[in-house]
Amino acid sequence: MQIYNTLTRKKEKYVPHDQIKVYVCGVTPYDEAHLGHARPSIVWDVIRRYFNYLGYSVKMVQNFTDVDDKIIARSIKENRSALEISNYYSKRYLEAMDNLGVQRCDKYPKVSDYINKIISFIEGLIEKGHAYEANGDVYFSVASFDGYGKLSGRNVDELRAGARIDIDEIKKDPADFALWKRAKPGEISWSSPWGEGRPGWHIECSTMSLDLLGESFDFHGGGLDLIFPHHENEVAQSEAYTNKQFVNFWIHNGLITVDNEKMSKSLGNFITVEDLLRENTKEEIRFYILSSHYRTPLNFTWNGLKECAKGLKRINNSYNSWRKKVDPISWQGIEELEDIESRFRDAMDDDFNTAQALGVMFELCHVGNGYLRSEDPKLRGALSLLQALGNILGILKEEEPKETVLEESLVDDVLDILLEIRQDAKTEKNWALSDRIRDKLASVGIVLEDTAQGTRWRLVD
Repeated sequence: MQIYNTLTRKKEKYVPHDQIKVYVCGVTPYDEAHLGHARPSIVWDVIRRYFNYLGYSVKMVQNFTDVDDKIIARSIKENRSALEISNYYSKRYLEAMDNLGVQRCDKYPKVSDYINKIISFIEGLIEKGHAYEANGDVYFSVASFDGYGKLSGRNVDELRAGARIDIDEIKKDPADFALWKRAKPGEISWSSPWGEGRPGWHIECSTMSLDLLGESFDFHGGGLDLIFPHHENEVAQSEAYTNKQFVNFWIHNGLITVDNEKMSKSLGNFITVEDLLRENTKEEIRFYILSSHYRTPLNFTWNGLKECAKGLKRINNSYNSWRKKVDPISWQGIEELEDIESRFRDAMDDDFNTAQALGVMFELCHVGNGYLRSEDPKLRGALSLLQALGNILGILKEEEPKETVLEESLVDDVLDILLEIRQDAKTEKNWALSDRIRDKLASVGIVLEDTAQGTRWRLVD
């Protein structure tokens, strides 16, 4: 298994073990869950399902940052307590993820429940010479940690030059960051050795993850926008405190734009999970998100989602047609199906390439529809395999089967004949005919890919 590690900026070998520990940065619960929340949640849901499929246990933790400037601002605006607002939207977030078929994490810690442990963490950093108090605030001393910048690749001197310092901040170094913030009028606060105040953002995640997963764990996830400063600061304060490597693999998903623009309420393109589910099923949304590799940027369009749903129909038409005809049995011992399952795992083992894994599932549908057409008993094994792989991705939907599946199978057979003719043409060095078949198919949205295992085809929008 090869996984891209942001820390080393390359793919590295990962060997799973009995219990895999994962921390995924959660939401600041001050508004409804949206498209930007859906992508990492679905990606990590699939990663966990895949490890479970391989036989490994996964302990997954996702936090709620329920102490934050945005929550405080909303509480002041609405004249409601900050915790009342955060508790409401935390529940709404979990409901939204349930509606997307995302399995719940093992733990959802809240910052407000960790104040005492955060204070103890900060006291430990002060004792070790990595932090200092200044007029009721506490800062982490970046100069005290030699590895600062190793995750993001940032240069500390450049950070110092570009640092913005508020007029009331008293820092020893412009690059230093807040671990504890003294209370301002009207803000939620707690008592501490440095006076009334609240935690800084970065220390919260370090405290919760180390408490629930231990001093060093397998995976830490989040969006690319969190690499700096949030995750960089987590690394610094955690490793300064424990003298151990904090996280083995940092996994960051690409960001989402809507019609090539950043999603925002002011632009009128803010898409909530509720908006998505009003027009589409959870399976269609998951399929759309998984059709792109998790590290690539995703430009969302409603038309793109609609077109992508057509591809999912092909898988679910096959699934429901097979389900109506036969009961599943193990695919083990059926060489053609074992090869398909192996190639699905190859795709997932290559940095969780769900886009490629979906391509393998289309091949499985092609093979299984051939079994259906010829009434081959191997269809029972194909159904079992489709269920297993579909459940990893969470894209199967039980419904009345469409009668078009046999017609689709016939189209597949015609394509196979064309590919056979093209292969004969290539063998005879009739390049003109070979290219003509390829170009004609491309003109109707069927792209051919010549591989070491033979020619494969796929549909494009």
